[in-house]
Amino acid sequence: METSSTVLVTGATGFIGRRLVAELTERGTTVRAMTRRPDDYDGPGEPVGADVDDPATLPAALEGVDVAVYLVHSLDHDDFEERDARAARAFGAAAARAGVRQIVYLGGLGDDDGDLSPHLRSRREVESLLGEAGVPVTTLRAAIVVGHGGVSWELTRQLVKNLPAMVVPRWTATRTQPIAVDDVIRYLAGVIDNEDAVGEVFEIGGPEAMTYLDMLTVASEVANGRSIPVVPVPVLTPRLSSYWLALVTDVDVTTGRNLIDSMTTEVVVRDRRILDVVPGDPLPYQEAVRRALAERLAEQNAL
Repeated sequence: METSSTVLVTGATGFIGRRLVAELTERGTTVRAMTRRPDDYDGPGEPVGADVDDPATLPAALEGVDVAVYLVHSLDHDDFEERDARAARAFGAAAARAGVRQIVYLGGLGDDDGDLSPHLRSRREVESLLGEAGVPVTTLRAAIVVGHGGVSWELTRQLVKNLPAMVVPRWTATRTQPIAVDDVIRYLAGVIDNEDAVGEVFEIGGPEAMTYLDMLTVASEVANGRSIPVVPVPVLTPRLSSYWLALVTDVDVTTGRNLIDSMTTEVVVRDRRILDVVPGDPLPYQEAVRRALAERLAEQNAL
């Protein structure tokens, strides 16, 4: 990546965004950290105030930007598909007018010819809408990202922490391919201003394809030193599951339901081309869990 590039990171205070801003800054890149509340921003990079839901705020944020990283989605709204489509179209158009040469987007894993959930279908739509105005888009498609502060990981952590036994619905038998947040950041940083990545779609994941039940079991063993007993309940629907999650975790019902809807679809990596573009072995799931728990503990001890 050219260190002279100016990179705009949307969602700069979020789970992925704050880590990416720190990584890019450390690499010597000029970074604009886009946030709705720039006065409250205390991280690295130059804070810039803008909101993808307010297109009038975007031109100033994108002026002079070479690469824009798009890390925005609205799972906590019932109308997230419509909101995300509108925001992506506006951002892509503003980026084109500003002369941005590449948009990097973190999307969702899943077969294009499969029966995608509304969540994954929305991620696909955003991919195309971002590039509608002509800026080449590099998309990284990921399943569950394992790291402290990630919503999907928090569901896993809180379930194995709060329950003496696990009542599991059918969707826990679905296979997925979790990835450590460290690897997501490494891949995002690696495709920015990378000629081999411009306009491409890459699938990213850890080394193991596993079921959600496998994920819960390993997480319990790492966190508690024991496996959690499992009681299958085949009639627990995604909607009922979301209310159940809201009872035993602090994830709200709407976000839980939108996530669970996507958990009924198998999402595994079938294309490993990213390893040629950004070399390096991704972390195993067990190590990703250890790091996530260690980061949480370190944060608590620092308070």
